[in-house]
Amino acid sequence: MADETHHWVSSTGGPEFFETLRRNTNKTLSQGSRTVQTTNAYDPNEMSVAQTTHERVLNGNPLILYDCREATPNIDLKDPDAVRAGLVEAYGDSWWAPIDQLVNVIIYGNNPGHDYRFYLNNLAESADQWMSKVEWEACYREDDPIRPGDQISIGFDGSLFNDATGIVGCRLRDGRLFTIDVWEKPEKAGPDWEVDVLAVEAAVNKTFETYDVVWGYFDPPFWQESVGRWSIKFGDDRVFEYWTSKANRMANATERFRTAVTTQDLTHSDKDRLTRHVLHAVKREVPQGILIRKDHPKSKRKIDLAVCGILAFEGRADAIADGRMTKRKRRVVGFG
Repeated sequence: MADETHHWVSSTGGPEFFETLRRNTNKTLSQGSRTVQTTNAYDPNEMSVAQTTHERVLNGNPLILYDCREATPNIDLKDPDAVRAGLVEAYGDSWWAPIDQLVNVIIYGNNPGHDYRFYLNNLAESADQWMSKVEWEACYREDDPIRPGDQISIGFDGSLFNDATGIVGCRLRDGRLFTIDVWEKPEKAGPDWEVDVLAVEAAVNKTFETYDVVWGYFDPPFWQESVGRWSIKFGDDRVFEYWTSKANRMANATERFRTAVTTQDLTHSDKDRLTRHVLHAVKREVPQGILIRKDHPKSKRKIDLAVCGILAFEGRADAIADGRMTKRKRRVVGFG
């Protein structure tokens, strides 16, 4: 029995644990073993066990018996009659459900994403979610891969202990984002775990050797000495400090990134690591605009590659504005 599998997400080890259950069940199917899941509607940005199971159903898996009741989508949560009708539709013959009380809870609530999911059983993203899965996946491209020698900008966001450290590249000619590398604390690592500084140093060196890096934005906390050395080694016209703690500058960069996603002026080639970090990010409203943050300070749902992506995309814009994007000219040979 797997209960509330909408909460079984990667940060809690849920998918790995469920796969172990599923394998063991499959080994004894002939003896009557079965796995049963009970769940509320899932958040499509979280890639929970409930979501992956539902997607297997949508892909035609004949071995899963799926049964779900949900209200008509997108009802007006301030209309008592519509809310009541939706609750009756979702709860069906569950006579014990306190419909009258739930109507009031929803009408006077302020978390529509939560209410749609947990009371009406509609699939809905968190109201605080920075980027929707649909928007981000629409920017995914497999064609025209990044190649050695391509002109790129890079974004670097570093930590030493609990948060991740990452490097994201952005190709100048088309705004294609890709993950260069990331260092995340493993699930089973102890409290003494630290980012492998030498591995990070090696990755930065290899990046400058492999690609034509014309602009790099580096968030310096914990890495100021390293950023200084990289500036000397690769040029202070290519390595720049970018303090993400400066809210006005970061809010503007975040908004430009967000707009580029909605218009698909930005693309990416990473369905895994970068996507996971982008979809983990939630909005943080400040007087200067919108920033991104983790869902709570001690969350294991990392967003560092999302920050790297914002810096890399901002670096691309500044590099182009500075005239860094060069095009190879065709050589014309005349015959006479």
